[in-house]
Amino acid sequence: MIYKIKLKNADASVLLDDLVYDWISNDPYLSQIDLLNNLRLHSSGCAVFQKTWKKAEGGFKTETIYLHKLIAEKFLAKEKNQSNRLVGAKNGDKLDCRLENIVYRSRSTASRMRKTSSNTGYTGVYREHRRFRAVISINGKAKHIGMYDTAEEAAHAYNKASREHFGDQGKINKIKGWT
Repeated sequence: MIYKIKLKNADASVLLDDLVYDWISNDPYLSQIDLLNNLRLHSSGCAVFQKTWKKAEGGFKTETIYLHKLIAEKFLAKEKNQSNRLVGAKNGDKLDCRLENIVYRSRSTASRMRKTSSNTGYTGVYREHRRFRAVISINGKAKHIGMYDTAEEAAHAYNKASREHFGDQGKINKIKGWT
C-alpha cells in the first residue's frame, strides 16, 4: 500500500510505502514530534521536518530531519559506502520516498542528476544559431556528440551517450514526443 502525506506548506504530497509509514507511525520519538503531520516542502524540493525548541538552559535548538535521509539511514544503511554517501531519488521526484525510489549515490552521480540549466530544457543540449548541439561531460571534459535540427533529437542523442557511459547512473532527459 502507498500512503500520500500532505505537506503543511505546499499543495504537494509525499509518497511512502507501508513499511516506512508503519515505522514512522510507531517510532516513539517520531510519533512524539508528530513527524508525519509536520512535514514541509524544503526549498531543495524534498520533504523536511523542522522545529525550533527552547533549551532549558536558555537559547534555542533547531532540529531538522530530511525525510529521504531518515528513511535511507533506517532501511538502506547497508548500501551506504565511502563513495555512495548522498541520498537521492531514482526517478528524480524528491517527494517520492518509497523504498524502491530511494538510493545512495556518489557526488558525481548526484551532480549529473541535477536539474538542467540549459535554455532548451534538456541536459547536455544547447542552441547554436538554428541547430542544437549535444554535449556530455566525461571525466570532467566536454565531449561533443553532434549537431541536430531539433532540441529533442539532440536530447535523444545525449540520452544514448549517457546510457553508454554511465549506465543506470546517467541522467536521462524526459523528451516530449519520445518514448
